[in-house]
Amino acid sequence: MSAETHPQRETHSFQAEIQQLLSLVINSLYSHQEIFLRELVSNASDALDKLRFRAITEPELLKDEPALELRITPDADKGTLTIEDTGVGMTHDELVKNLGTIAHSGSREFLQALAQKGQKDVQLIGQFGVGFYSAYLVADRVDVVSRAAGETTAWRWASEAHGTFTVEPAEKATRGTAITLHLKADQKEFLDEWKLRQLITQYSDYVGHPIKLQVTRHVGSGDTQATETALEVVNKASALWQRPKSEVTDEQYQEFYKHLTHDYDHPLAWTHFKADGTQQFTGLLFVPKHPPFDLNSQQQRGVRLFVKRVFIMDRCEDLVPQWLRFVRGVIDSDDLPLNVSREMLQDSAVVRARRASRRWRTTSRA
Repeated sequence: MSAETHPQRETHSFQAEIQQLLSLVINSLYSHQEIFLRELVSNASDALDKLRFRAITEPELLKDEPALELRITPDADKGTLTIEDTGVGMTHDELVKNLGTIAHSGSREFLQALAQKGQKDVQLIGQFGVGFYSAYLVADRVDVVSRAAGETTAWRWASEAHGTFTVEPAEKATRGTAITLHLKADQKEFLDEWKLRQLITQYSDYVGHPIKLQVTRHVGSGDTQATETALEVVNKASALWQRPKSEVTDEQYQEFYKHLTHDYDHPLAWTHFKADGTQQFTGLLFVPKHPPFDLNSQQQRGVRLFVKRVFIMDRCEDLVPQWLRFVRGVIDSDDLPLNVSREMLQDSAVVRARRASRRWRTTSRA
């Protein structure tokens, strides 16, 4: 795609009754405004995974930028928050198609193309094609600058979600996509370093690529004191439960349990398992050493649910029976059906089968 093909700034209308649908997404679909960061980070992670997969046969795509990472940059002076990745990027036509049509999922299309070739081992997070529009929960304008891997021309997509969007040539030194949110006046809390760090840790701590946050530090003292900015890796990028049991020590299990539950004592027992076949999921479940004080009441129960290492909910009751309400841990699945906002499970045969067949054996390691 060259700049000569589309030399002028273009204005397009959204497809699929955008006004009504965007209103639904912004006002009704998501229960928490902070979800926008999880969704945009997940999309960026998908873009990195797509590039990593393509680079197996096209290694030249990594030449201009070998690092595969995400960068989050708050700018208090401009009131903007930028989420940037060094992933596969988008061409002019892909920007128009992927961001101009609600519920068009580039990740889903990518997976379908692989499936037609018999390749099904790539797992991507985004499936519904609406996560990008969660940006409008907190922003009144969104700019997207993207340069596709292997291309020399970058393109800027911009919209205030009022029925149209524009696409025009832009400058970008390396491949990838940068999404800049012009935050609403009452959403400036998402420029706070502590707030961003907390949300990344909560929702995207185990995303398999480094998430770097631009932070401001004071250096020097007295009259020589100054400030400087730096990119700092915030997420762990490695999920303990995804590692082979042979590589995890008892101390690491115990440390993870304390991090998960804020319990001062070691767990009484734990089980670490992985199920393959028609259903794929990984679990790490713990039995506390002491029963909770409200064990005999109808306390909230459940384990933390992740889908492809992205946090979905804190207490997933659908996977835990009442009599095991004291169990703590995580379940990470590749195939659990979620609602379109990816905030809750749908009732389905997969969930019912998972509920019936889950492994509740515990292996004492105390």
